[in-house]
Amino acid sequence: MSETRAEANAPGEEERVSPAAEPEAVETVEAAVRRQLGKALGGKRGVIEAAIPTITFTVAWLITEELKLSLYISGAVVVALLIVRVLQRSTVQFVLNSAFGIAIAAVFVAKSGNAADIALPGLIINAAYAVVMFISIITRWPVMGFLVGTMAEDPLSWRKDPGIVKLCTKLTWLLMAPNLVRLAVQVPLYAAIKMGLLSQEWVVAQLGLKYAMGWPLQIASFAAMGWVLARGRTPVSSPAA
Repeated sequence: MSETRAEANAPGEEERVSPAAEPEAVETVEAAVRRQLGKALGGKRGVIEAAIPTITFTVAWLITEELKLSLYISGAVVVALLIVRVLQRSTVQFVLNSAFGIAIAAVFVAKSGNAADIALPGLIINAAYAVVMFISIITRWPVMGFLVGTMAEDPLSWRKDPGIVKLCTKLTWLLMAPNLVRLAVQVPLYAAIKMGLLSQEWVVAQLGLKYAMGWPLQIASFAAMGWVLARGRTPVSSPAA
């Protein structure tokens, strides 16, 4: 009888081994951040939708050299992307983001009549992001921590774990790096065009730099973040918390 019970318990004992592997199943901060970054970018489609309107403006301006017409064409592309999203009943968030960006650019270009100003909103946004992220780092409230907080019941619980704060600080530095690089390279070129030190033909180079230092730099930043995240396995909930 005892042997029968022992045999009956054997499967149960084997099943109890899986909870022993529970720490492997428990989501880590790194895994949570990787998933949230994917959501924030909207995947490949979100990245493409964010880039298409400005690319369209650039191509149209190079062909027509008409600022208003180029803006209209770019705006029409945004509307088309928006209609497709609505018809598919999927989120319009990323299309609206690109629409907002091109609308702000249109205001600057329309007021100045200078195609170089198509890059100005991007420079302002990069500067604002860099300032916000730097302040978050020096105050020990790194912006990446709030992304981690979305995975917990208490959105601010990550602040209780020094290890998570340290990890999020590293990630915030990496997230900020592309903004600083873009500003260091693009601001002097923009200023030179605006002051007449360089001709309007340099706008093409300026826009080329905008794309060359856009997603390639961002992808490099995410790759570096991915490397940091792949090396660590920080529990979402710290035992000390």
